[in-house]
Amino acid sequence: MTGSQLLNYPATDSPFRSPNSHSIQLPSVAMTSPIPPLSQAATVTSPQLPLALWPPLDFALGSLSCCGACVFTNPLEVVKTRLQLQGELRARGTYQRHYRGVVQALWVVGRTDGLRGLQKGLSAGLLYQGLMNGVRLGFYSYCDAVGVTAAPGGSLMSGAIAGALGAFIASPAYLVKTHLQAQTVEAIAVGHQHNHQGVSSAFANIYWREGVVGLWRGVNGAVPRVMVGSATQLATFSSTKEWVAFLQWYSPNSWLVALTAACISGVAVTITMTPFDVISTRLYNQPVDEHHSGRLYQGFSDCLVKVCRTEGVLGLYKGMGPVFFRLCPHTILSMLFWDLMRQRAFQDVLNQSRREEDIQSILDDNGS
Repeated sequence: MTGSQLLNYPATDSPFRSPNSHSIQLPSVAMTSPIPPLSQAATVTSPQLPLALWPPLDFALGSLSCCGACVFTNPLEVVKTRLQLQGELRARGTYQRHYRGVVQALWVVGRTDGLRGLQKGLSAGLLYQGLMNGVRLGFYSYCDAVGVTAAPGGSLMSGAIAGALGAFIASPAYLVKTHLQAQTVEAIAVGHQHNHQGVSSAFANIYWREGVVGLWRGVNGAVPRVMVGSATQLATFSSTKEWVAFLQWYSPNSWLVALTAACISGVAVTITMTPFDVISTRLYNQPVDEHHSGRLYQGFSDCLVKVCRTEGVLGLYKGMGPVFFRLCPHTILSMLFWDLMRQRAFQDVLNQSRREEDIQSILDDNGS
């Protein structure tokens, strides 16, 4: 499976077309239909066809696609953060449960914090999504273009490395996002309350209190979280889509093929990533002492042991419901936006190349 196969479809059909299509043959005249996606275009023999987009452009498209998805799924991210912090390091039944499920938690947050409360941390979330997924998808596209993903295990390895790079670079934004999403009124507060006044003040407070290193607090939990999630998502979505198409549950052009594949992929990502997500949230949100050390956890392994010891193994799966309901639409929206924008960019590049070829042909004819 290659990264460009995530949404592999013929240009004249639905963007959710199943990937069992035939090779595209480019006519010698100017293109009259949209350019096929990268996975198909790369198989066509054409000296003018680029193998990859300009890296900064690929970064921007990956950022925009996931930012667009973030706007719709941020309320579930708020709820997920609250559920994962609820009852921190306390045995079941020994604490008050303000949040009891996805729907009830959304209602509690909306009733108490207002509709704006459901979009807490959105600015930091957009910054995180833009940085992390711009790097992740851009790096994965580059690995696909140079053929790394075609090697055995190359897709998993590329997805994991891409996720690690994105998580490290965007870690400060995730730190601030977690702090802001956990903040609420005392009546429904869970976890430590940092009481930031906004995104810029949060960055400033953390920097002046802990220095540059403090902005990367919790990165040791974020890197394995995104590595696992990225590798699972990129490696399962395409193969699951092919499997659903092979079973012929829907017509080949149906958008339900990709929807079903995204839901199945979302289950796999949720199961594998939720424990890492819980640990990451706890490490990011914990208070620090005068020596800038975490008051609750010393690191990833310490957090894992303490959560299992005090909350049980199921404590690692707190917030699993909203994680799933966020991942499914986020996977569909981000992958669809990314593929459509890359397809359009590829079309513009190829059209420009063909215009230059036509001009050169005219000049050659005039010269002869």
